[in-house]
Amino acid sequence: MTPEDPVKKPDLQGRPEIVKLVNTFYDRVRADAVLGHIFDQVAQTNWETHLPKMYAFWETVMFRSGGFTGNPLAAHAKLVALTDMGRDKFDHWLKLFCGTVDDLFVGEHADHIKNCAADMANVIFSRINQVPDPRFDPANLTPEQRERYARYKSQPQPATP
Repeated sequence: MTPEDPVKKPDLQGRPEIVKLVNTFYDRVRADAVLGHIFDQVAQTNWETHLPKMYAFWETVMFRSGGFTGNPLAAHAKLVALTDMGRDKFDHWLKLFCGTVDDLFVGEHADHIKNCAADMANVIFSRINQVPDPRFDPANLTPEQRERYARYKSQPQPATP
């Protein structure tokens, strides 16, 4: 161990790390001046039911094993009439999420969950606010998204009838 790396952070490996990430993240959200009131006062989040849903959601996203069922888009869409759900809120949410990941984990899965979170923030923001998804502008794609798109475009496309 060097002074530059006093503690090696683990990567996300399964449910225990997802639970740690979700709990830490939502503790930060609830204390956050920008987002806390949206969850606690506007959405009136029931944390006893919300947190297990988020464990299942992120475990499903990461490992396809969480058994999540639900409609995140609808849950966020109903808030549009109640509070500002603008780009700045989603950018702030993403910054807080990625910062939490970075504080706790490092590795391939940690990087992947941050990319997934960015994708979801873009999709949910765009759909509930009925604006174009900025990811559709090639200039806004991450390197991982560019690579996935290039692989997709290089695959033979089925003929249309």
